[in-house]
Amino acid sequence: MINNRSLIIVGGLAAVAWLASNSLYVVDETELAVKLRFGEVVQEDIQPGLHAKVPITQTVHNFDIRVRTLDTDPSRYLTQEQKAVIVDSYVMWQVINPTRFYEATAGDELMAVRLIQPRVDESLRNEFGRLDLQQIIAERRDDLMSGPTQELDELLREELGVAIHDVRVKRIDLPEDVSAAVYERMRSEREREAREWRAQGQEEAERIRANADRRRQVLLAQASERAETLRGEGDAEAAQIYSEAYGQAPEFFSFWRSLGAYRESFDGERDMLVLDPTSDFFRYLRSAEDQSEE
Repeated sequence: MINNRSLIIVGGLAAVAWLASNSLYVVDETELAVKLRFGEVVQEDIQPGLHAKVPITQTVHNFDIRVRTLDTDPSRYLTQEQKAVIVDSYVMWQVINPTRFYEATAGDELMAVRLIQPRVDESLRNEFGRLDLQQIIAERRDDLMSGPTQELDELLREELGVAIHDVRVKRIDLPEDVSAAVYERMRSEREREAREWRAQGQEEAERIRANADRRRQVLLAQASERAETLRGEGDAEAAQIYSEAYGQAPEFFSFWRSLGAYRESFDGERDMLVLDPTSDFFRYLRSAEDQSEE
């Protein structure tokens, strides 16, 4: 009896444990889940926590809702002018609708990748096909990928229940057959820009130099005018002083001027004048002789 009772208890506990393990399930914080009955979705977007289900008839699929990265293979695209570029890119995607994701992929992440990659390839092919090579090189990569990101996000939300957060270009290469031509074109354009900048600099330098020369001429003219004015004022003041001095002692002033004339006339060793001794030039010398005789 005791052994039978123990067996019954153990069997009951085992049944309870089996029932609990098949009736209760946990959805992690990084997951969302859907509940199925014979493969048909009966409950969508089950939030994280502990939940119950009917054993055997109901099953649960958990889906990781963290952002994942799909590193695509490098692909060759043609630009608007039919020049080839090799683009290496990656996609950041996330499951946001578990029901749609399950219906489209049966919960298989590899299937999701196989469905996402050709959509990305097609979108990038269209984007690069509408741009020429110069635009691809000149534009920032964030701006270049904004259109494909938005387009893919709208498409795959509807088709797969996933959100495309970002499409990024890691690298854009040119095939060897067009690299040399592109580099030569870029070098020519840079040289043209350099010539334009040098021409503008030369023009600006000439303008500054002309302005400086004009300003110099104006300053010199103003200085010359001021100097002439000051010189005229000085000469007028000197003439006035001479006139006043002459008026106070005319005879002495005449004598002083005669001495200056004597100094200037006999300044050199070989200076010689042929004059009449009785001329006015020797008037003060004669006066000195007359005074000495007296």
